[in-house]
Amino acid sequence: MKIPIVIDLMIFEQLSQFRQSVYEQLGKAKDAVFELMDAALTSISTVSFVGLCQSPVFRRQWSSVYAALHDSRLPQARLMQELARRVDTAEQPILAGDRTFWPRHDAATLQDRIFDHDSRQKSAVGQSYSTLAWIPEESGSWALPLRHERISSFETPGQRAAFQLQHVTRHLERRPLAVYDRGYGNAKFVHQTAVIEADLLLRLAANRCVFGVPPAYGGRGAPRKHGVKFKFKDPTSWPEATETIAVDDPHYGRVQLMRWSHFHFKQSPNRDMDIIRVEVIEPVGRKRKFQVLWLAWLGQTWPGLQGLWRIYLRRFALEHWYRLAKQRLHWTQPQLSSNPALERWSLLVVLMTWQLWLARNECIDTPFPWQSPQDKLAPGRIVQGFASILVAIGTPAKAPKPRGKSPGRATGHCPSPRSHYPTVKKRARNRKQAKKVPKSTTVPAA
Repeated sequence: MKIPIVIDLMIFEQLSQFRQSVYEQLGKAKDAVFELMDAALTSISTVSFVGLCQSPVFRRQWSSVYAALHDSRLPQARLMQELARRVDTAEQPILAGDRTFWPRHDAATLQDRIFDHDSRQKSAVGQSYSTLAWIPEESGSWALPLRHERISSFETPGQRAAFQLQHVTRHLERRPLAVYDRGYGNAKFVHQTAVIEADLLLRLAANRCVFGVPPAYGGRGAPRKHGVKFKFKDPTSWPEATETIAVDDPHYGRVQLMRWSHFHFKQSPNRDMDIIRVEVIEPVGRKRKFQVLWLAWLGQTWPGLQGLWRIYLRRFALEHWYRLAKQRLHWTQPQLSSNPALERWSLLVVLMTWQLWLARNECIDTPFPWQSPQDKLAPGRIVQGFASILVAIGTPAKAPKPRGKSPGRATGHCPSPRSHYPTVKKRARNRKQAKKVPKSTTVPAA
């Protein structure tokens, strides 16, 4: 016998206010768009994107699923500002940035597709999306996106990430700490974020080389820009560490932390960094060997060596959000051929994530028969219980009005075929130019 679920409406007041605020800003086709969000939140699985019309909370026809995304005009800048204002700044906020790939192999009518690598590191055709999220908890799988945007073919992931970080920091009351993976640990990204009011924690590749402070000017020639060369793979080139400590972690074991101050990349000598080396020397309960982790910190206030490496581990919550968006929120389900419509749907996925976050404390756990109960609910568990919340709090969207039967296409009308677009192939900018053969000079005969 199932126990009836009783929900107090007062405890979801914050969620209801957020939903009402979002609904009022959606603009054109806001009723269909809002019901589409609710259908995605309450549908555990669907064969195709148009199958969301079978959800009880979607009261419109099946054609409105795609029409809502094509017709709506979402105020992205205004919505992103509202999300940034909800970031807790009592302590230094932790932001995490990364990118993910949306494969679209057969979408020949979709413009601006590129060659990239999928989750299995195989070459694929599609589009990449850059994400900047707030990590609100020290542990867990919660990542709340503040910006989730497509990377166009004429920009790099680093340029888009720097653009997102700059716009988010404008609306934060406190200087954040932004954490990025190895793909952003280079001189170009460090240079692009030089004027942004944010601290950076970057992962570096194990074969990197950095340079120390140059020696004093000797009086002849140009002053040197670089000092001693620090090769991560060559321990004989390591200078004396500024700080070395060992800590005991209950999940990893005994961890050795080493720090070197005042180093920089060769292409960015004006950006001073602290290099951190993290090595698990005595694993606990595991026989496998952990890889050495190299980090670079750039900022104003040093947070402390003992807790800095744990801050980087909070970045992996963003990987959990990518899995949530693709598997439970149906982010990669729609087969749209319009980039603006794809970007609108990506923004709706962000808004759905924030609704789950606002319902986390009062949501009742409704596990499947094969699942164990949880005290602290993960985002996926809240998706399972979100339908009962919607039944209690309702929806601000208005019911559809009957408009009669559409006349359809005129007799004899044949729509023109859609335009096909080639896949954009980005070329390396540092290609070695072929050596030009000098023209032979011939002396004219007298």
